[in-house]
Amino acid sequence: MIQPDITHYMRAGTLQLPTLPPLSLYVHVPWCLKKCPYCDFNSHELRGGDLTTGAAAGLGEATEQAYLDALRADLEAALPLVWGRGVTSVFIGGGTPSLLSPQGVDRLLGDIRARLPLLPGCEVTLEANPGTFEKNRFRAFRNAGVTRLSVGVQSFDDEQLKTLGRVHDRAQAVAAVEEAAHAFDTFNLDLMYALPGQTLEGMEQDLGMALALAPKHLSIYHLTIEPNTFFAKFPPVIPEDDLAYAMLDRIIERTAATGLERYEVSAFARPGHRCQHNLNYWQFGDYVGIGAGAHSKISFAHRVLRQVRYREPRLYMEHAAKGEPVAQGDEVGRAELPFEFMLNALRLKEGFELARFSERTGLPVTTIAPALDLAESRGLLHRDLKSVRPTEKGFDFLSDLQELFLPNPA
Repeated sequence: MIQPDITHYMRAGTLQLPTLPPLSLYVHVPWCLKKCPYCDFNSHELRGGDLTTGAAAGLGEATEQAYLDALRADLEAALPLVWGRGVTSVFIGGGTPSLLSPQGVDRLLGDIRARLPLLPGCEVTLEANPGTFEKNRFRAFRNAGVTRLSVGVQSFDDEQLKTLGRVHDRAQAVAAVEEAAHAFDTFNLDLMYALPGQTLEGMEQDLGMALALAPKHLSIYHLTIEPNTFFAKFPPVIPEDDLAYAMLDRIIERTAATGLERYEVSAFARPGHRCQHNLNYWQFGDYVGIGAGAHSKISFAHRVLRQVRYREPRLYMEHAAKGEPVAQGDEVGRAELPFEFMLNALRLKEGFELARFSERTGLPVTTIAPALDLAESRGLLHRDLKSVRPTEKGFDFLSDLQELFLPNPA
């Protein structure tokens, strides 16, 4: 897709954004050693010449360099849309970004710094899989400019790890998290619950191991069966809702007892260690997404633009080389903006300031007044003259709350 000239997005429109929101950069690395049966992300198993095997399993050098070339070209094509704006955070996700070599990450961050101003204190996160872990690799990522690591453990139970299709075992997970703790001041640990056949005791053991490793940030996700995954075709038996709720109650109790505050539906952090990149998403900030299948959301004075890159890695690299990495680009409709905003802002326990709604959507607060009244009458929201936040019931039934802000709610 050939993008319109920047003047196309600068023309007058019906929205009135008084200021542009903070800007983040997301970089997608689409390859994995193995596709997990629950995963619906844009990830692709490495094959043949794309793969370096052995202890330092990762991308082959030719594939890595070709993909880094594509990312650089992609970023250069996006620059006119965000020219002069500073970047508050960078997130390298996937897939399995730790398949990149430390030298590759160093080159990537160098290419980014040469084209975008990273603001002081800019958070740079890299997702890492314990299956790609080797001694001192995480320290090398830190030396390349990564400031925060996110380790995708998912479980410490070897049988569950096999069921989930993970390429690491419990011992590798523990070793990777311990190395992350030594290499980084802040790191995140990803954990899943309501796994196939999981008992409350089994979840407690997983959580206990995670808390014993003292992460500054913990992300805990309920396993969901997503369409177009192996689990959707061959669904496992997962815990009933009542058991899953009991698991979540214990998670909330035990994390709070160890000083981890639940600040978002799935995120728990110690003071000063919230994920700034994800906070920007949840506060409806802007982000440029580069890489295969990456999404962007970019604001202008009178409109909000969404973009999607080509998903298939080879096709993406071909189009990026021509300066045309975007497969689809559309303005977010005026009627859709309230729901888009609420999909993010209501995930935060503290909610949002009413003024932020207008700042980030360009719409008056009166646009959402009927939905706010309805949500409050159902006990899903607390609000005052300045702010809105979900109640405990609203947090438990978040999808029901968010749906009230659809253009034509049921």
